[in-house]
Amino acid sequence: MKKIVGLLTIMIMFSFQLMNVGSKSSAQTIDGIDIYTVKDEDTYFKIALEHGVSEIELQQINFNSHLKAGDKIIVPKGITEKEKDLLARLVHAEAKGEPYAGKIMVGLVVLNRMESDEFPDTIKDVIYEKRQFQPVDNGMIKDPAGDESKAAVEAAIALKGQATDALYFFNPDQTSSKWLRTKTVTTEIGNHRFAK
Repeated sequence: MKKIVGLLTIMIMFSFQLMNVGSKSSAQTIDGIDIYTVKDEDTYFKIALEHGVSEIELQQINFNSHLKAGDKIIVPKGITEKEKDLLARLVHAEAKGEPYAGKIMVGLVVLNRMESDEFPDTIKDVIYEKRQFQPVDNGMIKDPAGDESKAAVEAAIALKGQATDALYFFNPDQTSSKWLRTKTVTTEIGNHRFAK
């Protein structure tokens, strides 16, 4: 259902954009989207990183068109700075000492949960859902995130929808949850197992 609503929103925004595009060249805002002028060396992934949006969403909304310098493309509104900060603090607390790829995966688990009908729809609601993340319970969520965790969140946002379908992660040496161990492990990075 969330994907259908998202697709309808994109279609409405695109229709509105076709009727209202002006002549500004770099960043024109139209109700929830920006119009971005492609530069030399731009890729969908690079633009996604810069704007805090999913590369796949960026490609879909622009019909996977080939990027050429000077082209104008639609960039949907991304995750807010406040949401990025909260997610980076969770990544920092949950994946401290883990490889960078593991930090990205922790961020992706939260983003995947937002798309799942089993979980809330916002970063804040996913993170603060009761008994989901230990840093919320022990207060470590309040600690500031390091630069690597912030970068991992930016990468996770850009990779959303293409890197993993994991909804859970755990360190088998630090959990006694029999329920988590019943989940299908899709990836192991560092000390974490990622599962669906």
